[in-house]
Amino acid sequence: MKTLPRIAITFSSVALAGLVFAQWQDRAVATTSAPTALTQASVTPTAAAPNTAPLVNLPDFSHLVELAGPAVVNIEATIGSGSRHAVAQRDEDDSDPSQQINPEDVPEIFRHFFGQPGGPGGPGGPEGGDKGPQRNGTSFGSGFIISSDGYVLTNHHVVDGASEVIVHLVDRRELKAKVVGSDESSDVALLKVEARDLPVLQLSDSHSLKPGQWVVAIGSPFGFDHSVTAGVVSGLGRPSIDGSQRYVPFIQTDVAINRGNSGGPLLNVRGEVVGINSQIFSNSGGYMGVSFAIPIEVAMNAVQQLKAHGKVTRGQLGVAIGEVSREQLGELGLTRASGAYVGSVQNNSAAAKAGIHPGDVIVAFNGKDIGSAAELPPLVGALAPGSRTNVRVMRDGKPLDMVVVLTTLDESVAADDGKSPAASAPASDLNALGVVVAPVDSSTRAKLGLSADEGVKISRVAGLAAKQVGLSPGDVILQVGKTAVASPAEFEAALKGVKSGDRVRLLVRNAESTGLVTVAAQ
Repeated sequence: MKTLPRIAITFSSVALAGLVFAQWQDRAVATTSAPTALTQASVTPTAAAPNTAPLVNLPDFSHLVELAGPAVVNIEATIGSGSRHAVAQRDEDDSDPSQQINPEDVPEIFRHFFGQPGGPGGPGGPEGGDKGPQRNGTSFGSGFIISSDGYVLTNHHVVDGASEVIVHLVDRRELKAKVVGSDESSDVALLKVEARDLPVLQLSDSHSLKPGQWVVAIGSPFGFDHSVTAGVVSGLGRPSIDGSQRYVPFIQTDVAINRGNSGGPLLNVRGEVVGINSQIFSNSGGYMGVSFAIPIEVAMNAVQQLKAHGKVTRGQLGVAIGEVSREQLGELGLTRASGAYVGSVQNNSAAAKAGIHPGDVIVAFNGKDIGSAAELPPLVGALAPGSRTNVRVMRDGKPLDMVVVLTTLDESVAADDGKSPAASAPASDLNALGVVVAPVDSSTRAKLGLSADEGVKISRVAGLAAKQVGLSPGDVILQVGKTAVASPAEFEAALKGVKSGDRVRLLVRNAESTGLVTVAAQ
């Protein structure tokens, strides 16, 4: 009785197998009556079609490079004797070749991309790289064509001091170039070659860039023509520690840039130029993942002026600025450390005429908020001399709106910090600052535009702290803290109660500017 279910299951399984076999036989008969090609296909497996789809979805810049590459050029500049070559630090002594800066000895600075004598890009070494502080030799860099009739854009430091410039095109032509003009402050140079119907790169602007977006560089690092590197935008509006380029809000990227890339284009994913590769940050002289490009709109502003006038002029506000520190917030009446702190104001400058004072904090310029001091110079330098614009400052915690008319930037104007103080004397019998003052004479009043009841003139500086902050004989002290002083007696009275270690803020005027100086009492 117990085996019946198993037998039934067995017969059912056999019946099912028979049904399947019968169906297979029917299909076999149908197959034998089909055409031979189908029969062959049924016994020979068909080869699978090749799968061309990528396994990983990655960016492919080959089409971009194919279209943009022909407009990128290699630049060879012959450097004449006695020329001065731009690197990120410009204090080498031209009179003594032994004083040339070795980039390996300068840690963690912005570097232009130079070649070293005997090394890649330098005299006696393989072609490639930009010029460094050599006195004679050949500089190699990159550039790109911006008009079909032969205008080429590159860096100032690539052609600075060049006696001859040759532009190498992708079709192997070598054309002699004329330097139309060059601007050190923006590190832009405009060249012209005699040719027609040249390939041209399309220009965009950097305003649409965002951190994280892809960008591509094409150039000639170490002489390897038309090398392509790619990366992302790392940051925008970066300041340079090279003081001569404080008017450039650099684009920071992680695109691999090396010697010879200088002057080459930085492209967006549409193949449009958004910047000119100019600097790297390195402690080895080579790429370390931090590269900088000049925004193309800054460069083209310079190009238009170089074409029209052969030089670039910029507006000037006439202030020395710094960052707002946390320690200053209470004193300045601010709740956050933002804006540009005005340390001094040049006499008769646009800022002075508008009523900007030392100790003010500039928080907006030309309708744009100022988050840090580095943001102000590019905004000022972008405007032409004579431009009329608005400035908002915070003074004693209150906003003040002013109108300024910019003057012409004069790079030669600087505070005179080279005055030699009078011979030091023991300061034990002096006041807490170690500064001796006298009444202001009439000629100094006239020269500095002072009224009869303004200031005391420094006659001797004995205190070390006062010397270190730059106080010199001939400077005029207008205020101690917020107390105006008009005589030596008032000056001494204002210092009563000051103890050793106290920090005393002075308002000082000299022939160039009026500024705030903080001195530690001795």
